[in-house]
Amino acid sequence: MTREGFDRFCRSLTGTTNVIQWGNASVWKVGGKIFAICSHWGPGEQQKISFKCSDLSYTLLSEQDGIAPAPYLARAKWVQLQKKRAMTDKDIKAYVEEAHRIVAAKLTKKVRKELGL
Repeated sequence: MTREGFDRFCRSLTGTTNVIQWGNASVWKVGGKIFAICSHWGPGEQQKISFKCSDLSYTLLSEQDGIAPAPYLARAKWVQLQKKRAMTDKDIKAYVEEAHRIVAAKLTKKVRKELGL
């Protein structure tokens, strides 16, 4: 998935905002909380997608080739796709959508209602 495709998909999710920070990283938030990032962090020059995971997904994905604990965010159960073909676009979308859901679920009822969640 390209950065443009990643941004387009994240933009389609309810209540999201985007900021460019930390060395041109595309940082996606829901209710002010980060759920996915596209950046150059880590080895290589290519763009890498990182996202929040459930505990089980974090354990399983971290063991797959081309996927590693995300730099700076691993302790919070984030993974990073370090190889271009580590995951299909369809799977990336499913995991990013789940990341959005996990983070949104931790927001207050008031904020979820304001965001239409």
